Amino acid sequence: MKEFTTEQESFWHGEFGNDYIDRNNNDLIVASNLSLFSKILSSTSSINNVIEFGSNIGLNLRALDKLLPGVDLTAVEINTKAVESIKKWGKAKVVHESILNIKLKDKYDFSFIKGVLIHIDPEKLKIVYENLYNSSNKYIAIVEYYNPTPVEISYRGHDDRLFKRDFAGDMMKMYPDLKLIDYGFVYHKDSNFPQDDVTWFIMKK
Repeated sequence: MKEFTTEQESFWHGEFGNDYIDRNNNDLIVASNLSLFSKILSSTSSINNVIEFGSNIGLNLRALDKLLPGVDLTAVEINTKAVESIKKWGKAKVVHESILNIKLKDKYDFSFIKGVLIHIDPEKLKIVYENLYNSSNKYIAIVEYYNPTPVEISYRGHDDRLFKRDFAGDMMKMYPDLKLIDYGFVYHKDSNFPQDDVTWFIMKK
């Protein structure tokens, strides 16, 4: 793995990233992800391979494995403990690298990111947008906190660790060929399948 260029990368690669794994590893999350991705995928067709940028321990990919049986899955993840967990699961190819450093040659029908752009240094977002776009030959999904204008929020007592903005809008401005085909919101108090007040967008090339 290459040296990190931002404080945020070191933050998630280290102890805080390990603690996040311990806080977010339960069947309720997988169930909620099944509900979320069934909505996202309802506007798609013919997905044979998937890549996720910032997979953590693969709870999103586990949901997609259920919804798209036989699909080829690839995970890009910075945290060593998370990478080991995905490898133990055994159903996804794992690339142990920062999403700011990775260079990919393959194309995927569905590239996505969930709950990761909010933790990227805003000055480096363009790199992640490029990776999402260049790795996709069809669909791109973004699932993040939304705000119409950029704003920084303290994250568990840490500054410069959480940023909200219109990520999908940024991408569509950067790549005018992208077409928004669906979007939605999942409330944290949903009675059956809550998410952390996330807004999702799916775009097509």
